[in-house]
Parts: sequence; C-alpha cells; structure tokens
Amino acid sequence: MEREDSPTPLPRWPLAPRLTRGQFLRGIAGVAAALVLPAADGRTSPAPMTTRPIPKSGEHLPVVGLGTWQTFDVGGGAGAREPLAEVLRLLFANGGSVVDSSPMYGRAEGVVGDLLATLGTRDKAFIATKVWTQGRRSGIRQMERSMELFKATTIDLMQIHNLVDWRTHLKTLRAWKEAGRIRYLGVTHYTPSAFDELMAVIEAEPVDFVQLPYSIAVRDAENRLLGLAADKGVAVLVNRPYEGGDLFGAVRGKPLPPWAADFDCASWGQFFLKFILGHPAVSCVIPGTSKPRHIADNAAAGKGRAPDENERRKMAALWQSL
Repeated sequence: MEREDSPTPLPRWPLAPRLTRGQFLRGIAGVAAALVLPAADGRTSPAPMTTRPIPKSGEHLPVVGLGTWQTFDVGGGAGAREPLAEVLRLLFANGGSVVDSSPMYGRAEGVVGDLLATLGTRDKAFIATKVWTQGRRSGIRQMERSMELFKATTIDLMQIHNLVDWRTHLKTLRAWKEAGRIRYLGVTHYTPSAFDELMAVIEAEPVDFVQLPYSIAVRDAENRLLGLAADKGVAVLVNRPYEGGDLFGAVRGKPLPPWAADFDCASWGQFFLKFILGHPAVSCVIPGTSKPRHIADNAAAGKGRAPDENERRKMAALWQSL
C-alpha cells in the first residue's frame, strides 16, 4: 500500500492574549471528540475534528490538514483537478481547514486557489504558504503573487521556506502582519539537520509557527525542538508524517494491533498520524495526498482520543520491532 505525503470552517476571531505553556498544554489535554469514520461514499457525521489552540492567539486549529507538494502540481484538465477538488471538499467536510503550499510547489498555489473559488470554500480554508527567494523586493513580489493565486487579500500563515534569507523576510512579515496582510508568520524546514538553526530563530525571534519533519520513524524533533516550541508559545505544523510513503512499506500485509482501538485508531495511516498528534506540542499535521480515500482516512486520525505517553511508547516499540 502506498500513501502520498508532503497535512470545520474557522471563524476569524480577534487575536487573544498569548497562552502560557501550562494553559496551552491543559487546553490540549482537555480536548476530546468521538471518532467518526467517513462512510464509503464520503459522507461524514457532524462530529467535529479535534482542535488545538494556536499559542500566540488562542484561536483553535483542526489537528489534521493537507499538504500540496507534488500532489497539487497539476495542469488545468478536469481529469487531474476533479479528484483534488474532492480532496478539498472532504477535508472541510471532515472538519479540517489547514492547506499548506509554497511557490516551490510548481502550480500548487494556483490550483488550490482555483479549486477553492470553484467550490466556494475559500472561507473554510486556513491558507498557509511560504516565501522562497532571496532579497526583500523579490520576497514581496513572490508573496503578492501567492495572494493573487489564492485570490486572497489576507494569507492566514506566511512562512519562510527552509529559512531562505530569513532575516530579510522576517522584517517584511512583521510589517505585513501589522498591516493585516497576513495573520501569522512562521519558519519552516524539511530536514532534521536544520533543527539547530530553527531553534536559534525560535529562541531569538517572536514567530507564531514552525513547520518541521516528524514521524514515528524520524523523531529528532523530540530531543529539544518540540519542547522549545511549547516553551516559546510557537505552534507546530508537522510535514513528512509518512516519510514520503515509506512507512507503509514496513507494515504492508501486517495487521493493525488490536490495542490501537483503545485510542480510536482504525488504520495504519491513522496509527502514524495519531502517534504524532499524541505529542502535546504538535498543533497540526499536514500529510499530502491527491486521493479522496486517503484524505478521509487522514482526517479520521484527528477524531477520537489521541494516544497518551505510555501508548506512544508502545507504538514506538512496535515500530522498532517491525
């Protein structure tokens, strides 16, 4: 079995005072929702996806979103775009909202913008994209182009992609946030080798989000970075939760352990996502997919109970034994 991998409409609440770490973690601990798996025809129950507070504002974010790297880099033909429209529809129907993209992802920003307009669901999406270029003027041009592609006057989250010229762009993002052109700002990277630099930025700068790789197989973020993010009140988006789909190769043909049902887990995909969501510093996981059946299964990982620390240790031990 192969899975792609890059993660309820949100009201635009006014920003509240920053939560303390204790308030943040207590808020997460108190969140629970009944697990509701999508029906075969894509219908869903009204049960909500679990949400977690963005530490700097208190606004709640659904815990499973959608990445668009490779999967949304398609042409204008109906054959390529119709499944992606259904992916977006099912994301929102299952209570998700975060759609993450980048100018680096080819045509993905424009495809998302077109599909949201066609579906009439722009107000349901929490749009996260990135600036990925050198220089102030080039960064401004690129971000303005992203806004055009998304058909948006405000971007929910603008991130500095892989820390490219981050000092320059951070000044622009602060000004744009003050002016209301973006709601949140953040930094990203896709490899653990950059974690020291990510930590240095989080230590020194008041960013709202960090996006990083984390999975049951690649757990470097647990060493210090996730704890630092919680201490600094930085929301965490997780990319590469399936390691490019490689995790599924290790479990092909193997039955899900019966104890996975204890935390409302019904598939290996949910198992891998719930392991990540069991960490209290994680705000949202953004697996990428172009397949409607996968987005429905991914979203189900955001419903029901997340595993506690003892269960996460059991999950990690099982993974190590495979």
